Amino acid sequence: MASQPVDGQSCSSVEQGILIVGLACLDIVNVASRFPEEDQDMRVDSQRWCRGGNAGNSSVILAQLGVSVEYFGTLARVPVTDIVTQDLARYGVLHNKCVYHTNCFTPTSIVIVNEASGSRTILHGNRSLPELTSEDFDKLDLSCYKWIHFEGRNITEVIKMVEKIRTYNKSCRRDEVITVSVEVEKPRNEYQKLFALGDVVFVSKDYARYHGYKTAVEALHGFSGLIKERAQLICAWGEEGAWGMDEDHHIHHSSAFPPDKLLETLAAGDTFNAAVIFCLWKGKSLQDTLSFSCRLAGFKCGIQGLDISGFKTS
Repeated sequence: MASQPVDGQSCSSVEQGILIVGLACLDIVNVASRFPEEDQDMRVDSQRWCRGGNAGNSSVILAQLGVSVEYFGTLARVPVTDIVTQDLARYGVLHNKCVYHTNCFTPTSIVIVNEASGSRTILHGNRSLPELTSEDFDKLDLSCYKWIHFEGRNITEVIKMVEKIRTYNKSCRRDEVITVSVEVEKPRNEYQKLFALGDVVFVSKDYARYHGYKTAVEALHGFSGLIKERAQLICAWGEEGAWGMDEDHHIHHSSAFPPDKLLETLAAGDTFNAAVIFCLWKGKSLQDTLSFSCRLAGFKCGIQGLDISGFKTS
């Protein structure tokens, strides 16, 4: 049996959507003409305070692509959190089931965007906000969702959450089964446990290099023994594009689509991940999925922020 929704409402009459689990935080983005030197006082060209976080970013992209999407994570009950929640609401991302905590701070990233190269340097701090737990996850009505994506963090609890989805799936009809995707991003050994959890697994270039792989193809073959049967494995490799391994272990590749002028790579990876989820959700082939996702990630690198209203989907 599915758990009961926190608001007591049934999802039977609502389109099953996508749930994104992870972090939404405050980003203080400083755009500078060049990267500062150490111990230097330098004026920035512009500064913005905005919502950030891998899961928050991917949620906003998915909402703009036209699917029903919900963000689920923990939030601090402080005024600055309004920047996060108001931005989610502006794009139509549901977030009413988020877990609020008092006596803590909103996680904050200080971002330096180098206008000369488009690179972004991130200093992230999370001093006190608790991570989401499997008990928090119990409050959800899983019948509301057709796809649940987990940002790679709080590994022990994520494993428990995925186990709950697996138990739920065993009691479902085939057309009600929830697809699970996971992101393996940070170069930490414990993240290896995530590979076996997803029907779709995103592995980052940084994580692949951390394990000694020099190319995405090497990484896909190297990590293929860790994923579950019939899972798909995705690896983006920056300016070289992205590679994917399908259910039959066939390798697919799409070149990158760089913008005419590189403005900002911040959240390009989150944009790519959201695009992959969107395409696979729509039943597209892995080859078409990689091509679309690289195009959208490239478009994002040519703008500041995450408003993709100017992107042509076809």
